[in-house]
Amino acid sequence: MTEQHEPQTLMEAIRHFADPEVSHNLLVSLRWPTGVHCPTCGRTEVRYIATRRLWECKEKHAKRQFSARVGTIFEDSPLPLDKWFAGIWMVANCKNGISSYEFSRAVGITQKSAWFLLHRIRLAMQAGSIMKMDGDVEADETFIGGKSEFMHANRRKKVIGNARGHAGKQVVMGILRRTDGTGKSKVRTKHVPDVKGDTLRKEVRETVQPGSTLYTDEWVGYRGLEGEYRREVINHAVEYAQGHVHTNGIENFWSLLKRTIKGTYVSVEPFHLGRYLDEQSFRFNERDSNDSGRFLTVLSQVFGRRLTWNELTGNGAAHVAA
Repeated sequence: MTEQHEPQTLMEAIRHFADPEVSHNLLVSLRWPTGVHCPTCGRTEVRYIATRRLWECKEKHAKRQFSARVGTIFEDSPLPLDKWFAGIWMVANCKNGISSYEFSRAVGITQKSAWFLLHRIRLAMQAGSIMKMDGDVEADETFIGGKSEFMHANRRKKVIGNARGHAGKQVVMGILRRTDGTGKSKVRTKHVPDVKGDTLRKEVRETVQPGSTLYTDEWVGYRGLEGEYRREVINHAVEYAQGHVHTNGIENFWSLLKRTIKGTYVSVEPFHLGRYLDEQSFRFNERDSNDSGRFLTVLSQVFGRRLTWNELTGNGAAHVAA
């Protein structure tokens, strides 16, 4: 998008991308900035079929004809790009997310299609960086799920309690770097099986550069990291901060996450929790960008990522929710 035509609001985006050619051209420019090439063999000698918005590779092989959607979250979707782009804009920019029921009403598709679409967008929001965090880093865990006292009796019997008495809840671990090269905090989250020491220490080691300053609460699961990190502990039974020693940054993120889940999605299946974490982490990490910038960031990450219905539902197990 050229700067003078770049939409700044949802209404402008809907009008701008209503033209199929505009949507198509943007996708092509992001995918092949140096020229179209065949996704199967990599050959640049391709012929464009304008009537179908397809290319045909001059090399004879299977899948000679291809579109800009091949190998993206849009592949095999019958929905036009303008609906997809509206979904990306809303998920990237609605601070508390948007439910599939609300999106289906807004764009005129079924709730099932909206649910599938939104989850594929969340896949594109997944962080791809494998660089470890360094500097000042906060680590903490939280619990997602309803209280057992409000569960049906049959479900309550199946619930297995875990550490700290959070029966039936899912454990989410978060690691936040207080500042990066731009002076902004960044967060990474993961759905983990428990809060045992082996689990938490493994996640810290995989995410944080040795020698960094690690701020945690007093939970015993973080013990044993002192030889690898400069660990400083805040005892929440006494105080929430002592100078620079606190976990207030990651605690702030937890409040945003729980407001989104409780207020918008209401109930999230453990099977899908990771994608909701990706969504909230993306919005937090990109909070200093504008709406158009967040939209383009997600759109630039749709390539090389696919999510089929069977993969999403666990080979047919229906988990269709908000």
